[in-house]
Amino acid sequence: MAEKTDVKKSFDSYQAERGRFRLLDVPDLQYLMVDGHGDPNSSPAFTEALEALYPVAYAVKFASKRELGRDYVVPPLEGLWWAEDMEAFTAARDKSRWDWTLMLLVPDWVDAATVAAATAQVAAKARPSRLDDLRFATLSEGRCAQTLHVGSFDDEAELLARMHHEFIPDSGLRMVGTHHEIYLSDTRRVAPEKQRTILRQPVADAGSA
Repeated sequence: MAEKTDVKKSFDSYQAERGRFRLLDVPDLQYLMVDGHGDPNSSPAFTEALEALYPVAYAVKFASKRELGRDYVVPPLEGLWWAEDMEAFTAARDKSRWDWTLMLLVPDWVDAATVAAATAQVAAKARPSRLDDLRFATLSEGRCAQTLHVGSFDDEAELLARMHHEFIPDSGLRMVGTHHEIYLSDTRRVAPEKQRTILRQPVADAGSA
């Protein structure tokens, strides 16, 4: 059996440093995804999305180990976040107006048939309420700016403002795509002030269409 893969250690796109912005090219990656809307702290849809994602992610992991001979650590939870008025996200932090997609990465050696079989396996047991909303899709982000935030999610606004209004335009770039977060810490075990979150923003040349 080969060594267990851990994307937090082996993928460049999961590397970030506190206090430093950097540009990187993120390859196309495939994910389990569930969409939702509203405050993640109080919306039942948020919890229900997690309840659909994790059983399938672990079923896929075990199938990969059993059938393909390749084991891996289930990657950290990720989220795409946006609002009709992005100030509701970056400045006002009006969580009731947020839209989101929660995601768990699936390694590139796992195919759609394996995911479908894992989903059917989960459905046959204790079927999560939002299992039918789960999809397996590829995310194409390309050129991105990212950094590491250490602290509470509610304290991200200043760092986001620096990324959006200083680093990105100063690099001759503009924002495209959707704000992306990667949650490196287990919020059940890590105090808010010590939580580590990668903040990512896809970008394009400022002069491009």
